[in-house]
Parts: sequence; structure tokens; C-alpha cells
Amino acid sequence: MVIKSLKLKNYRNYELLDLKFDPKTNILYGDNAQGKTNILEALYLSGTTKSHRGTKDRDLIQFGSDEAHLETVIEKRGTEFQIDMHLKKNSPKGIAINKIPIRRASELFGIIHFVFFSPEDLNIIKEGPSGRRRFIDLELSQLDKVYLSNLSNYNRIINQRNSLLKDIYRQENLVETLDIWDMQLVEYGTKVTERREQFVKDVNKIISKIHDKLTGGKEKITITYESSTGSMGLEQALRKNRERDIRMKSTSVGPHRDDLCFTAGSLDIRKFGSQGQQRTAALSLKLSEIELVRSMINDTPVLLLDDVLSELDKHRQNYLLDSIHDIQTVITCTGLDEFVNHRFSINKIFHVKNGQVAKEN
Repeated sequence: MVIKSLKLKNYRNYELLDLKFDPKTNILYGDNAQGKTNILEALYLSGTTKSHRGTKDRDLIQFGSDEAHLETVIEKRGTEFQIDMHLKKNSPKGIAINKIPIRRASELFGIIHFVFFSPEDLNIIKEGPSGRRRFIDLELSQLDKVYLSNLSNYNRIINQRNSLLKDIYRQENLVETLDIWDMQLVEYGTKVTERREQFVKDVNKIISKIHDKLTGGKEKITITYESSTGSMGLEQALRKNRERDIRMKSTSVGPHRDDLCFTAGSLDIRKFGSQGQQRTAALSLKLSEIELVRSMINDTPVLLLDDVLSELDKHRQNYLLDSIHDIQTVITCTGLDEFVNHRFSINKIFHVKNGQVAKEN
């Protein structure tokens, strides 16, 4: 699975861009704030329909324009796919696969798989639960359309239930209608939780070996899924917390409140790990993600590395670079020194400056 080309029109700081990628290693280098990350964002968007930054479509369109266009050509098992995406300020995005419009964005999922690795990911262990939930949701949504459907339904019902809780605060007689939403919440929430728990089990099978090598056998890491309902089922937890939910006008339990716990022995790395331990655990998690995707799709994902090497010490840099030699990678950086020093094989180099990209080799 490889990206062959990317064309952008009126996207972020690119009026027009036409890039052809090598099937191995591609380097985008240049000063900060020149548009390197925007290229990775466009690639990720073309495969997942979402910006990795969580940016709204209207904010991706170049200032002064009403719409933007992305065209991405990929090759998967000898077959080419052209993905066209039109972003519009005041209406939903339009997507076509091989020039045939699709009705649901979910139809795009599964054609190409990206693993995105940014400096923010190195903080996934020490920061709040929302980032860890976002990690698991983004990956599972690419891998499992059923999960994506269940998660979308769950999020829709949570929003409706929270809206109802606010109305109940003003009209107490509406409390009886909560049962209808709670039944649906339990149905979809249980499915979301079960799939996440299986994902954690799958990652645990992979991460221990990677983390063992990164730490020289000094640490054993384990990931645990932490449910906000504790030992209770979701239905029982919703009933128990109903009065509090009405008082707080918000749903206090469910998958939207769950978390991932990372432990080394008995140490909770999230709370008590050093910065080095937290970053090593984050790197192990991202490398495990690559291996898990590879095993599930029986193909290699495309790796997008956004200025991560500058945030890692030499040992972790070496391990990361050694781990990605056999998959297509698009890497952004401010300079080429780290790759020269590592004698890393570079197949294509692009210099990015003020929304202009020049190929250098």
C-alpha cells in the first residue's frame, strides 16, 4: 500500500501543489510554519475524512477561497485508487473514489491506512484521557467500519441525552423519556467498549516486545482498559448516576469517559512515570500500532512522521528509524542532519518554503 501522488488546490497555504511520492522514504524539510505539516494533514484527511488536528473543514480552505480540492492517488495490491475530496465553507465535503461520488464518508475507510506520529503523540501518556480515547477511536475507525458506525451512533445519542438532561433541569416531567435514550446508549456503548477492550488485548500482545527492546529489558509494560463504570455494567451505572447526571446536566459514565492505563510493574506511568518513561511508552504504543495494522490488513500502512525525531534521543531515534525501513514513510523535519548522521536511506527529498515545494534529488 503506497501513496503515489497528492494534488492540492486552495488548501491551507497551498494555492496549487502537485507531489509524486517514492514508495519508500520521503523527506519534507524546511523551517517551521512553511506548510510541511499541512501536506501530512492533507494525506491523512484523504484517507480518514478528518484532520489529525481536529480542524473543521472550513478552516482548511485557503483564505479568500470558497472551496478546496484534494486529489490523492494510491496503489493497493496492484490496483490504483483516486480519491477526490472537495471541501466547502458552507456545506458538507464531497468525496469521490475513482470519480464515483460516495454518499457516506465511511465508504472511504479501509482503502488506505495511515499511522500518524506527531510530537503531541509523545505526550499521550502524561496528558488527559481524551487524547488516549482519541488515539484508540482514530485507529479503530480506520480498521473497523462496524466500530465506526457504533461509535457514531453512541456519540449522537450522548449528545441527545445531554441535551435532554439540560431540558429536564427546567422541565422535570421529561425525566421519563430518559429510558428511551439509555436503552440505545447501553446498546451502542457496550459494543464500543467491547471492541476497545479487544483492541487493547491485541496491542498488549505486541507492545511488550517493543518496549522490552527500547528499555533494554529493564521495564515490562502493560495497557489496561479503564471503564468509567467500574465493575458495573453500563445500564446499571446509568441508573445509579441518573440523579447526578440530571444535577450536572451531563452524562457521567460511558465510553466517552473511559481511559487507558499504562503500567510498568506496579507503577502507573501516567501519574508517576518520568518524562523518559512516558515518552518511551508512547513510542512503544505508536510502533505497536504499525505492527497491529500490518497484521490486521495483511499489508503495510503508510507512516506519517511529523517532526518527531527532534523530540527523541539518539537511542529512540535509532530504534524508530530501524523499525520503518520496509514501509512507505513521509517525514517532516527542519533539517537533514539527523538522517545523514544515521546514514538513513532517503529516496526523495522535498524542500518546503512558504507554500512552495521543490524536489531536490
